[in-house]
Amino acid sequence: MKYTVVIVDDHTLVARALAKMVNQFEGFNVLYEVGNGRELIEKLEKQENLPDIVLLDINMPIMDGFETATWLKGNHPEVHILALSVQEEERILVKIIRCGAGGYLLKNVRPSDLEHALESIVRRGYYYPDWVAHTMITNIANNKGGIPINDRELEFLNYAATELTYKEIADRMCCSPRTVEGYRDNLFEKFELKTRVSLVVYAIKNKLISI
Repeated sequence: MKYTVVIVDDHTLVARALAKMVNQFEGFNVLYEVGNGRELIEKLEKQENLPDIVLLDINMPIMDGFETATWLKGNHPEVHILALSVQEEERILVKIIRCGAGGYLLKNVRPSDLEHALESIVRRGYYYPDWVAHTMITNIANNKGGIPINDRELEFLNYAATELTYKEIADRMCCSPRTVEGYRDNLFEKFELKTRVSLVVYAIKNKLISI
């Protein structure tokens, strides 16, 4: 059995190169390529068979990756989304996950890394790059939910999933930046994490915060 893939990328040469690469993987087959989210929606509305995976570029005209992921999550939540980007930024990673993506991959990866990412997302439901804390991935895989957190820590988590700075979060929570750092450090210790993005991804995957 081969898993089906649709590629959404506004750069035709990149899309074709990705398609050629994916078609060489034993377990995957590309159905088609489109240039943006709007074209994808039009295709999906005409196709009877949904793809297993959408390989989704983030920066596109007309309808970008964030909008497309949000639409897919709302209309076809069974379709896995693996986002592609040229930028290694925590802000982008958190935002695309909140929109519904299950994975994030840089465009300059080796073919073997792409194949591994595709395999991971269909088998486990997620894939994250090495720069995301390994302990976060372990916690998600082991489903370590149910760790108690208080209302203020939960409030902090919701703000941490935005683009607000810690100082801005402190202003929203009517407390000092040091207090906010205390909430953060407590959650780091509870979930065995080390970075803000790992904390947010963990919270989303374990449904501690809504997206």
